[in-house]
Amino acid sequence: MPTELIDVPLSDRKLVERFIRVPWYVNREHHPSPQWVPPLLMDRRDYLNPDKNPFFEHVKAAFWVARVNGRDVGRVAAVVDADYIKFHGTQTGYLGMFECIDDHAVAQALVDRASAWLREQGMTSMIGPFELSTNYISGVLVDAFDREPGINMPYNPPYYDRLLGECGMRKVKDLLHWELDPQKPTPERVVRVAEKMATRSGVKLRKMSFADWDAEVLRTLEIYNDAWEKNWGFVPIGKKEYLHIAKDLKMVLHPDFALLAEVNGEPAAFVLTIQNVNPVLKKLDGKLFPFGIFRLLWDLKVRKKITGGRLILLGIKAKFRGQGIDSLMFLATHRAGAAQGWTSGEIGWTLEDNFKVNSAIKSMDGHQVATYRVYERDL
Repeated sequence: MPTELIDVPLSDRKLVERFIRVPWYVNREHHPSPQWVPPLLMDRRDYLNPDKNPFFEHVKAAFWVARVNGRDVGRVAAVVDADYIKFHGTQTGYLGMFECIDDHAVAQALVDRASAWLREQGMTSMIGPFELSTNYISGVLVDAFDREPGINMPYNPPYYDRLLGECGMRKVKDLLHWELDPQKPTPERVVRVAEKMATRSGVKLRKMSFADWDAEVLRTLEIYNDAWEKNWGFVPIGKKEYLHIAKDLKMVLHPDFALLAEVNGEPAAFVLTIQNVNPVLKKLDGKLFPFGIFRLLWDLKVRKKITGGRLILLGIKAKFRGQGIDSLMFLATHRAGAAQGWTSGEIGWTLEDNFKVNSAIKSMDGHQVATYRVYERDL
C-alpha cells in the first residue's frame, strides 16, 4: 500500500493528537514491548503547543504523520533551530520525533519528506532524531532493549537503527547511559577528593531552594551554558526556555537531589537527579486525569515506590574544573540515594568521546548499560 504523508499544523489540535499517539501504535500493536513507557498525553500536548512551549520562539518546524491502509503508522518532524545555526555556524536542521513501523518504504518517505523541507529552508545537512533538539530527548536506542529506559530517555523497537541506515542516515555520535548501585560504598579515592574539597575555604555545596525555585534555576543557567559550550551538539538555551524546562523537572525532583556548589558566593557547579517515575507512568498509560494525578501523587508521596533516579545534569564552569567539585557533588548525590533506600542509580546521557566524564563515572563504579545513536545526512 502507498504511504500517505499528512501535514500536521500545530494549530490543528486533532491532527496534533494523532501525531502524539503514533508511538502507542508502534510500541503497543506493531512491535509490542513491555519496556515501553507511555508519555503523559497532557505533557505532549503542551510540548507541541507554541503558545506554551518557548522552544518555538527560535525555531521553524514542520510535522507529518504517515498513514498506510487507514492507519497512522509513523511520524516525523523537521526543525530549523536559529540558536543552533547561530552558535555552530552551519546550515544544519534536525530530524525530530521519528517513530515508524518496520517498513522501509514508510521510513524512507518520512526521512525524505523531512529532508526536502529542510532543503527548502536552506539547510545543507540534517542530524537527529531528537525529540526537537539536543536540549530534550536525543537519539535512538540501539541496544539494551530488554531493560526499562531511564526516565526521560528514548525507547524504540530494535529495527530503528537499521531503518535509518537504509534511509541514508549515518552515525554521527553515540550517547552513553550508565548505572551504579547507590547502596554500594563510594570508592575511597572519590571520598578523599570530595572531603578535601569540602574543607576548602570558600567552597559551599547546598540544596537548591524549592521555595525560591526560579531564582535558583537562573543561578544555574550561566553554569549550564558555560559547562556544555564545548560539547558536540550543544545549543545555548535562553532564560525563558530554561525556566520552562526546570518547571517540569521540579515535579520529579526530590529536594535532596538538586545541589548547587558555590565558590566564594559565585555559582560554580550544579547537579540534578530526577526520580524514576516510569513505573507510575506505565500504570497511567498517558492519562493524568481524572484519577491519574492522585495515583501519581500517592505513589510519589505516600507509598514511596520510587527506588531509583537518573542524574541528568552535572555541570561545572570551566574555570572551576579539575578541583574536585565533581567528586563533591557525586558523593553527595550517592549518599542521598543511599539514604532514600534507592536500589538503582543512572547517569546519562554522556558523549561517547567525553573520556574525562566517562572515566569519572567509571571511578564511581558506574558501568554502561545502554547506547543511543544520533545520525546525520547530507542534504
